[in-house]
Amino acid sequence: MGRILLEGRGLSKSFGGIRAVRRLDIALAEGETLGLIGPNGAGKTTLFNLLSGEERADEGSIVLGGREITRRSPEARARLGLVRTFQAGRSFARLSVEDNLRVGAHVGRIAPRSGALCGIVELVQAFAPVGPFRREEEGLGLRAASLAALFGDRLAPRMADPAYSLSYANRRRLEIARALASKPRVLLLDEPTAGMNPSETDEMLAFLESLKAGGLSMVVIEHKLPLVMRVSDRVVAMDEGEVIAEGRPDEVARSSRVIEAYLGPAKARFPGART
Repeated sequence: MGRILLEGRGLSKSFGGIRAVRRLDIALAEGETLGLIGPNGAGKTTLFNLLSGEERADEGSIVLGGREITRRSPEARARLGLVRTFQAGRSFARLSVEDNLRVGAHVGRIAPRSGALCGIVELVQAFAPVGPFRREEEGLGLRAASLAALFGDRLAPRMADPAYSLSYANRRRLEIARALASKPRVLLLDEPTAGMNPSETDEMLAFLESLKAGGLSMVVIEHKLPLVMRVSDRVVAMDEGEVIAEGRPDEVARSSRVIEAYLGPAKARFPGART
């Protein structure tokens, strides 16, 4: 494993006295794609919520690029380069495709300015744009167009359309494109192919492989096991809030604890295992 970019140390989280995550350690190396698998209720999305700041850990710490971010807000983590998507896709339904992408690109700017005077300046710029502001807006427009183009003709012809008018699969693509707009250091993808048919899933797999080839560090939750086994450099399997197996995809696929977690205590070939 190369240089560690993201690390969760001893993370625990309880809801109503039930442990969703139990003193869990996880690490992501720079340029690595880490697959996160496990049956429903294993704690995968809770772990994402802890890493991204949606939930506060009861115990443990989170480090990004050598900087502890355990107490930082989701917005602060996003500005530092830790960005996520959600299992139930979230887009700004009444904003256009282009404006959704512009919102994502704004995350990559420097930390917001504070103070009443700065607020007045930004308001004046919005209604009477001056040179630097106009150039920034033009740059955001170009950035939005380039991100839409990553998905071929799926989003680019729909730039002026409201997000609610898109198909479910295209809303998933839009959410991923918006996350990429901020130029993240780490991308957390929660079931990126949920609701997609086999051809759409294959298309998304090829897209994830292109991100991986470009060196982006990713953690991917995915129930379509052949996909996650193919795209991942390393796989972590969870059950009942704990890591039950970790290693190369083929190693995890042969783990008796993983097979039992998915299929019960019976001898069976793990779905998606490489031969």
